[in-house]
Amino acid sequence: MAASHNTPVLNAESLSVFRGERLVLDNISVSLAAGDAVLLTGPNGAGKSTLLRVLAGLRRPDAGHLLWNGTDILADRTMHAAHIAYLGHQDALKPGLTLSENLALFSRGESPEDALADFDLTHLADVPVRLLSAGQKRRAALTRIIMARAPLWLLDEPSLGLDIHSVGRLGTALTRHRQAGGIVIATTHVPLPLDNPRQLALPGAPTGNQALWEDQP
Repeated sequence: MAASHNTPVLNAESLSVFRGERLVLDNISVSLAAGDAVLLTGPNGAGKSTLLRVLAGLRRPDAGHLLWNGTDILADRTMHAAHIAYLGHQDALKPGLTLSENLALFSRGESPEDALADFDLTHLADVPVRLLSAGQKRRAALTRIIMARAPLWLLDEPSLGLDIHSVGRLGTALTRHRQAGGIVIATTHVPLPLDNPRQLALPGAPTGNQALWEDQP
């Protein structure tokens, strides 16, 4: 269950993004408080990954504002980077380093032991990442997200390449993060193990209206 919190900590206000001459995101607004979760859905090309990059501060919107605790993130992107853990389609792991060495880059001095156990990777801690399977690399990337200890998780297709047991472990990690007051925003084409999320459905080729909010059963 989501943590109780009445004051939004992340506010996206009327975000719009063009890619060339094409309007990718049109007038997107969303407010999220501690413990909230939002699923971004929509067809390929609807702007789901683009919206995540905007929320991460990696892409400047062409219109609108993005606020963290009332402060525009563009005023201090370094500060905002400390608030987020971002998972894109690429796993962002260094293939020449071992799994433990990769996680040390995100650990802030913390042992990776518990995070490795969360995704059943303890036995692979000393293995170079280049030797891991695609599913193991995705689990390793999710372990990196845990190690970041950031309040805002931005996850692009987080279950990609995971088997059913690993999806269950992902669900446990998501629940624990939200119970601690964290926020989750994820894109997905398949069901994710999230309790009572809101759903933001992005239409393909926006034509002048905002995306549709739906209650998720």
